[in-house]
Amino acid sequence: MDEAENIGPMLDELRRLYPQHRVLVLDDASEDGTPELVAERSLSDGMVSMLARDPADRGLSASIFDGIRRCGTERFVVMDCDFQHPPEKAGELLAALDSNDLAIGVRTDRAALTPFRSFSSQVAHLIAHSYLWINGQPTSSDIMTGFFGGRTETVRRIVEENEDRMERRGFKALFDLLRFCPPGMAIAEVEFEFQPRRGGVSKISPLVIVSIFRQCGRGGRAAARLLERAFGL
Repeated sequence: MDEAENIGPMLDELRRLYPQHRVLVLDDASEDGTPELVAERSLSDGMVSMLARDPADRGLSASIFDGIRRCGTERFVVMDCDFQHPPEKAGELLAALDSNDLAIGVRTDRAALTPFRSFSSQVAHLIAHSYLWINGQPTSSDIMTGFFGGRTETVRRIVEENEDRMERRGFKALFDLLRFCPPGMAIAEVEFEFQPRRGGVSKISPLVIVSIFRQCGRGGRAAARLLERAFGL
């Protein structure tokens, strides 16, 4: 995670906007003091906590899946803490869950993305969208968003029934959830304007594309192995 620059301001904003809601921080073996900052905050604010995870079980998706399974709330929203996902939109995702099982934040303006991130995101989305369409699964206009919410019991069941086939060490948990959505699952989209990162550095890398291929069945895993050899990943 390594978001020490952003975690304090993000917690302040979330608690201001949603004083009745719990905030669960999902850390993935940060080494910049992020866990310590959250632990200190939790001492004075019982609505803030951090999920302690096995440091050997690395992966953004693994963190998200563990959070969904252990959040203990009726609904949840997953978001980054670098402010590229605007905190004020989390409430709209929660509201969309009144009549839907999954609510996906869709970026309407991606000007904050660097050219490399924009290109990588578009390629990854095309790969994921094609796989979902071919397999008759629901898709989204922004599979790579990383900003989504769900009814906890429904989504937890998807995770627990399919986790051995999910890419826990990957980066796009939403893609895995869409891959294994049951028939008839109600999905909504909520538009938001993608914001510039406030602090820290992006973790984007070619590994994201390789990870997306791994999520695309046997053929995708074979393509991922070829890419790993070709680029020495």
